[in-house]
Amino acid sequence: MPRGDLFPEIGPFETGYLPLSDGHVMYWEQVGNPRGTPVLFLHGGPGAGAGAVHRRFFDPGFWRTVIFDQRGAGRSRPLGSLEANTTAHLVADIEALRWHLGIERWLLFGGSWGSTLALAYAQAHPDRVSGCVLRGVFLGRPAEVDWFMHGVAAVFPDAHAAFAGHLPEAERGDLLGAYLRRLTHPDPGVHMPAARAWSVYEGSCSTLLPSPDTVASFAQDRTALGLARIEAHYFVHDLFLPPGGLLAGMDRIANIQAEIVQGRYDMVCPARTAFELAAAWPSARLTVVPDAGHSALEPGVRRALVAAVERFRGLA
Repeated sequence: MPRGDLFPEIGPFETGYLPLSDGHVMYWEQVGNPRGTPVLFLHGGPGAGAGAVHRRFFDPGFWRTVIFDQRGAGRSRPLGSLEANTTAHLVADIEALRWHLGIERWLLFGGSWGSTLALAYAQAHPDRVSGCVLRGVFLGRPAEVDWFMHGVAAVFPDAHAAFAGHLPEAERGDLLGAYLRRLTHPDPGVHMPAARAWSVYEGSCSTLLPSPDTVASFAQDRTALGLARIEAHYFVHDLFLPPGGLLAGMDRIANIQAEIVQGRYDMVCPARTAFELAAAWPSARLTVVPDAGHSALEPGVRRALVAAVERFRGLA
């Protein structure tokens, strides 16, 4: 198969569940070459979970690909749990998984919230990171959260109207707070419709052109609940990042090589953030895909991501 697009479908050669702190259990899997160069896939959200398609960014003959579902997400248990669920916990979980699998260093691959978590982990453990491939960069700053909650209405007024319209008019002055109350309500009759409304909103804004398949995948119960509940929880706590944010810690990873892939018309994580990150990272190269939005699966983005991973063959 010519390089530059996704590799063929593949199953894992090993799967497992790793007990974590506070009652959490992490699902993990390994794909590709058991003796290959390690690469860690970090999914978005927070809370979105990983899927089978994410295995296909990596040449299975070369890479030992590790994929896991973060606390409360996907196949990890319990689904949607906010107990002891912070960025610091997720960073510690990644280290626990690295120790469990006996990996010395790995390439980090993450998009959207996955890029945030990759940066947080790399800054905490720079000696364990051989490089980074990041997409749709999100730094978790208040202005970026505000854009998602409100600013997107400038480009997707219909999707935002449906998102806000799920709430009574009297509560629309605080979308985040009103959604979080519903998403944490114990009754599935309350939290599931709110989760679907939140998740469908994000899916509707994730591609340059309308993609019913993308929206449908966001509307699935497991994805919607994990994504919406955990995302709202993280948003209301400023993503559990230090006061200075991730840009303040770039000196710790200045020498780690990175490839940044950004859709020009990304409306979930606008391109300005990727440019700011690249400007603060001497060892990073930014590739802007001119005809793409946020999704990793848009043709130009997926080709750029595969190419970026391939460039690390001689460096990882």
